[in-house]
Amino acid sequence: MKKLIIALLTLLLYAPFMLFAYTGEVVKSYDTPGSYTTGMTYDGKYIWLSDRKTDKIYCIDPSNGKVIKNIKSPAYWPTGLAWDGELLWNADIRGGVPMAENYVGKIYGIDPKNGTVKNTITAPSNSPMGLAWDGKYLWCADNESDEIIQFSPYDGTTIKSFKSPASDPNGLAYDGKYLWVSDRIKNEIYMMDPVSGCVIIIADAPGPYTNSLCYDGKFLWAADYQNDKLYQLKVYDNDAYKTSNEHKSKVTYTYHLTNYGPGTVKTTDVHFAIPTNLVNQAISGNIVYTPKYSDIVTDQWGQKTAHFHFTDIKSGGVKEITMVSNITTYDVRYFIYPEKVDSLSTIPDSIKTKYLVNSDKYQYDNPIIQNAVYEATGDEKNPYWIARKIFNYIINNMYYERVGGWNTAPTVLSRGNGSCSEYSFVYISMCRAAGLPARYVGSVVMRGDDSSFDDVFHRWVEVYLPGYGWIPVDPSGGDQVSPRDQAYYFGYLSNRYYITTQSGGGSETMGWTYNSNEFWTTEPQTNVVSEYFSEWEPWKE
Repeated sequence: MKKLIIALLTLLLYAPFMLFAYTGEVVKSYDTPGSYTTGMTYDGKYIWLSDRKTDKIYCIDPSNGKVIKNIKSPAYWPTGLAWDGELLWNADIRGGVPMAENYVGKIYGIDPKNGTVKNTITAPSNSPMGLAWDGKYLWCADNESDEIIQFSPYDGTTIKSFKSPASDPNGLAYDGKYLWVSDRIKNEIYMMDPVSGCVIIIADAPGPYTNSLCYDGKFLWAADYQNDKLYQLKVYDNDAYKTSNEHKSKVTYTYHLTNYGPGTVKTTDVHFAIPTNLVNQAISGNIVYTPKYSDIVTDQWGQKTAHFHFTDIKSGGVKEITMVSNITTYDVRYFIYPEKVDSLSTIPDSIKTKYLVNSDKYQYDNPIIQNAVYEATGDEKNPYWIARKIFNYIINNMYYERVGGWNTAPTVLSRGNGSCSEYSFVYISMCRAAGLPARYVGSVVMRGDDSSFDDVFHRWVEVYLPGYGWIPVDPSGGDQVSPRDQAYYFGYLSNRYYITTQSGGGSETMGWTYNSNEFWTTEPQTNVVSEYFSEWEPWKE
């Protein structure tokens, strides 16, 4: 009962806007009429499915999955379907030749009444898979060139193209605002901005080989080749996130101080950031500290720390502090629709007062930061796109390197490289300069195995998106090549992390560090060495 109450309180505290549904959740499913569905579209009333094995295009009633009729496909290897209000458009990857060995993409405009081919154009790529209509142009997904291509329905001329979200795009749909792309290797479906090519939402595919998509005005539909199923999926639900991959661990965080002398360490004050229950983590029972802390202190950011105080540690003396937690962690994936994010003016004053302040690490009034913000965001007003464009800018202008020290945001941005902490300082600086509240979080990390050792740790950022709340953004992790891998670090948390610290900047207890911090006074010529690390091991209730 206690755990249930804690879970409910966590939901109410961090996600008061949630309903219990999520993007990509399966509503219902039907068997497909053929065993190799390769394309799908919606004509305003019915769903059309193309099947490569039968070389037919089936008209399906979405209310019951029944076949209304079928027509012959215009060629022999149909791969994608789109509806423009008058014609069905069908992509074919063999150029209309039954036994062709090479891919030569063709696009056919056909009459849905009888299958008459009314238009034939050369596809803008050799291997067009998914097909979609945006009201003026056609789009195709090509899994050979890994592109998403907008092209003319009159002659196949490419209008623009983007790198595909991942390495094997198949299904493609357009919902009136966004493109949806399925990838069969990642088993995911992506909502993609057709203007910038950014992946905005990542959802789980309903099956292991989802290769066709369409949108009916409310729901997304997906056909899976391996399961031979047609799925109706939720879109635009009010659920902000979903959790998955529960993982139970015992985490021991250790601080170890040794006085190598010859003098005495006169005073030592150590602060352990106190973890709390969050969306990604639940703490079972009480955290155990050894020895017992002196008191609990709260800094100006609201971060509580367990404070330990020692005096007169002689040469050769050792002090060790441990914090032991039994925790359950989760993967957390947020579903953020930019148009549902409220304006900057709706952000509570209490948030702005804390998380828009300047400091010596951020220096957001520096011309380097000011110019970078303008270059990244221009006249952008939507808080989501402010956050995302700054994220993209840092990816394009920095690379990860631990060079030592935590320099100021202008210095790091000018240098062009930095650690996770320095990436975080730059990102926070630019967000605050743009009027978007931001803070950092720090954690210990499970390093690959259930039993693992961590002395590197990790820090990233949370931005406040009005209407959604605090959203995780990892600018150093997002320094990836593919659009999917970049988006993975915007609104996603792994169950590898145990967050200890949430802070807006330097404080009297934690300074600019996270997990723990220390202060000491010594006699002259006294050599003091401290180390801190976390140990992970499996835990069962």
